[in-house]
Amino acid sequence: MAIDLRSDTVTRPTTAMRAAMASAEVGDDVFGEDPTVNALEAEAARLTGKESALFVPSGCMANLIAQMVWTRRGDEVLVGQDAHVVLYEVGSGAAIAGIQYQVVPGNGLLDAAAVEKRIKKATFHSPGTGLVCVENTHNMAGGVPYEPAALREIGALCRRNGVHLHMDGARVFNASIAAGVPVAELAAPADSVSFCLSKGLGAPVGSVLCGPSDFRIEAHRLRKMIGGGMRQAGVLAAAGLYALEHHVARLADDHAAARRLADLIAGHPKVALDPAAVRTNIVMVELIGIKPEAFVERCAARGLLFLPRDDGRRVRLVTHLDLCLAEIEQAATIFLDELGST
Repeated sequence: MAIDLRSDTVTRPTTAMRAAMASAEVGDDVFGEDPTVNALEAEAARLTGKESALFVPSGCMANLIAQMVWTRRGDEVLVGQDAHVVLYEVGSGAAIAGIQYQVVPGNGLLDAAAVEKRIKKATFHSPGTGLVCVENTHNMAGGVPYEPAALREIGALCRRNGVHLHMDGARVFNASIAAGVPVAELAAPADSVSFCLSKGLGAPVGSVLCGPSDFRIEAHRLRKMIGGGMRQAGVLAAAGLYALEHHVARLADDHAAARRLADLIAGHPKVALDPAAVRTNIVMVELIGIKPEAFVERCAARGLLFLPRDDGRRVRLVTHLDLCLAEIEQAATIFLDELGST
């Protein structure tokens, strides 16, 4: 069986999670009558410190809805370099929300000084800033989490300028474990926050979008508009509830596995990797003098799966709950063997 480090989205429901799904009480969620969905939304709101929450099929939909609620067509959205909403959401911000992005150069994590330079009011000739979006953890930066103080500074700046702040928190529970603070503290500066159930938390489907009560009313309408209305969705929500109850603290195991993998790989003359930079469950490895695509193919032939990055230099390996320590050790062995054969 392959050792799959392509993403934490490849996780499969555990036996206990499947049992929770099978026994879930259900109703019609479009009518607001699915008790398990309602319980999931209540728990998500509590954990993020927001007034309300909305269960949606995917993180992409959650981020799109947030942008549609907080902006007007033609507005600019400020984002960090290589933000997921820009690279991997199929242009939905432009095509559906009608917004355009102003990308702040750097490592992907915004800071208040950089945001302040770029926030602007709309004029007769130019768009204004409608929204700032932070990604926590930042995928393409290698799963790096924001420091809580940096988020507070950005949030205060946005409030002073009358601009909303959305957190793409697909892996915000990883950020919480890494920072040692509750998710609610990380989310407090943001007007809205989304998080994925189907990544490190191990559920098969779904994300949750959290924010004020009036935000949810509009978000619920927009979810219906773009095809996200679900009926007896409690069988999916039950998996999310189980994940929030049982799979959050264990994310620390994934972080330790990623650090172990980085420690084993680092130091080889054909890689550039600082294990200390591995803060969560993502390991970004820069290959020296090796084409990532070909290297990925050679490792896959030996049963080790991971992905090349678009920059032509790096590969990404992601740890998750379906992996044991022995598989991490074997992954490092295959990786180093293939480096030696190039």
